[in-house]
Amino acid sequence: MNKWIFLCLAVVSEVIGTSALKQSEGFTKLWPSLMVLVGFGFAFYFLSITLKVIPIGIAYAIWSGLGIVLISLIGWFWFGQKLDAAAIAGIALIGAGVLVMNLFSNSIAH
Repeated sequence: MNKWIFLCLAVVSEVIGTSALKQSEGFTKLWPSLMVLVGFGFAFYFLSITLKVIPIGIAYAIWSGLGIVLISLIGWFWFGQKLDAAAIAGIALIGAGVLVMNLFSNSIAH
């Protein structure tokens, strides 16, 4: 399977786990708490597969950067959390950094 598919699965799993972490209310709710464990379990599993072919610094930067962007958007849309101009600019810079690495870095075999 394509290395980028595994990395995307790692990101999506991490976002699911983090979203459920908010809903678990300090691990006091069973189903969201189980979703946290399953989400992060899959996230680290798929990330570990990705690390067989993508350098750890690059994979982790993409994994965490996309995770930050997606969780910020979920927090904004789903949980009604406010984002001011500085937060939006910071998130945009993180997204731009991930794009620059993917498009221009020689560290990643395309």
